[in-house]
Amino acid sequence: MKRELIVAIDGPSGAGKSTLSKSLAKELGYHNIDTGAMYRSVAFAAKRQGIDPADETALGRLAESVRIEFIRQGEGERVLLNGEDVSSAIRTPDISLLTSRISAYAGVRHAMVELQRQLGAQGGVVLEGRDIGTVVFPQADVKFFLSASTTERGRRRYEELRAKGLAVGLEQTVAEVEARDAADSARECAPLVQAEDALAIDSTALSIDEVLQSMLARVRLCRKQAGLTDTVVGNGR
Repeated sequence: MKRELIVAIDGPSGAGKSTLSKSLAKELGYHNIDTGAMYRSVAFAAKRQGIDPADETALGRLAESVRIEFIRQGEGERVLLNGEDVSSAIRTPDISLLTSRISAYAGVRHAMVELQRQLGAQGGVVLEGRDIGTVVFPQADVKFFLSASTTERGRRRYEELRAKGLAVGLEQTVAEVEARDAADSARECAPLVQAEDALAIDSTALSIDEVLQSMLARVRLCRKQAGLTDTVVGNGR
């Protein structure tokens, strides 16, 4: 039996990776792995334990020790950190900025990359993050790089936070997106770059469904080229 595909979705914050990764995985019957949530979980654990963000050694040990799981709940997904649901707690602006800082550390990235490779090794997965197609799975069968203008990504993030009841400003949110972009692109360890063989999609003026249909068309073509049947049986996580 042929292995199902490994699908990699990379891109900056606010490009729509999380939403599209979940939607694409659902359409294909694949597992969805939000790698960004994994780094956010480490950042959340570090903040809770009072670990100095500059202590790379301690953060590397922490990343190796935490247990991170993804569970499907109804139509959504929950992120568990050592058995605790932290799905909402890891999505705050301060955790976003802390995540960008600690994810630059080689020890943290090594621990998370190893876990990501374990989770996706059998195929039938959609992984989204910032270095999936370049570092985690450079051999991924399908690669996408999602982007959008900084203003649009900041607006999306602003609306998302406001919907959660957080008091945030649009200009400040856009500035935080710009800061995150700069940190992710400038770090020495696995910086945010587009894989040469990734399909680039600018979602600034596109709806979620328009982007999803483009992605589905590419995945279906790759499945056909790989000799896989058109009907995908879900993995039933």
